[in-house]
Amino acid sequence: MRIDAYTHFFPKKFFDRMLTIAGDHKDMGKRVRALPALYDLDHRMKIVDKFPDYAQILSYPQPPLEVLTHKPEEIDELACIVNDGFAEICAKHHDHFPGFVAQVSLDSPDAGVREAERAIKELGALGVQIYTNVAGKPIDRPEYEGFWAKMNELGKPIWLHPARGADFSDYPGVEKKSLYEIWWAFGWSYETGCAMARLVFSKTLDKYTKLKIIVHHFGGIVPMLEGRIGNGWDQLGTRTTDEDYVALRKSLKKRPLDYFKQDFYADTAAFGGVPATKCGMEFYPIDKIVFASDCPFDPEKGTLYIRETLKILDGLNLPKAQREMVDHGTLEQICGVKLVK
Repeated sequence: MRIDAYTHFFPKKFFDRMLTIAGDHKDMGKRVRALPALYDLDHRMKIVDKFPDYAQILSYPQPPLEVLTHKPEEIDELACIVNDGFAEICAKHHDHFPGFVAQVSLDSPDAGVREAERAIKELGALGVQIYTNVAGKPIDRPEYEGFWAKMNELGKPIWLHPARGADFSDYPGVEKKSLYEIWWAFGWSYETGCAMARLVFSKTLDKYTKLKIIVHHFGGIVPMLEGRIGNGWDQLGTRTTDEDYVALRKSLKKRPLDYFKQDFYADTAAFGGVPATKCGMEFYPIDKIVFASDCPFDPEKGTLYIRETLKILDGLNLPKAQREMVDHGTLEQICGVKLVK
């Protein structure tokens, strides 16, 4: 059985509410409104049925709740609507969707702590999803400490999704926006690595040792930069004069590279890219990799990334025990839930 650990969907009640709050949302908002598989449940179930021995874990896509609205009460409302909707879908269609990832916002008054606990303990969420920035702010800021402490206590995984829009200029001070969708093609991959690094060097991972973080798309740029993360960051501080990064490096519990390899889980959603998949599979230990497709964000509006990801994994000829761990075993292990009957 293949359990697709990272797929995206809008529960109908949320989708309708989102359109009333931010119906004119641009960029990713434009994209999501053009994909029926994102909000039409019957359409989505037909996609799942195309693949034998296959099921999906549902999660919220884009835009981040804190981008849809800046009103704290509306952020909390939207998170509840999303999670209640997912719980209802999974209860009614468990064979297609055996679990869901709750959506929380670190920009809510309590950094999403209350909703994370409610969704996991009362609704049965497998874990929660957050983004690589919080309305432009890094995820290791002190005001988010409560979230990391609560997830460490709950012992459930965190799905970490990249997020930035065209307003993240590639040349600040020269241009007001990122052109040619560079903010997505390259920006999301960079941002994922950046968020991972912030958790390492802020010592969040040293402090909260029970965190289980699943990074989307093999962690973006991370696998291909093993040399820089390894030998390069082993020299952290030699390039900087106004911060004592040497002392910081020496105070870490382990080598920077070891955090990236040992303290994160990664999914296989590489947009059908063979070299990217092979690079990711070689970078992370096999017991840190979970199968995911990023359905339905593909040119076929739902099926291409599933088919191509499975084809690539089949071509790797992994030993049976390893393939079963990637397909469902590792996800079940870190969620503490049996997903395959």
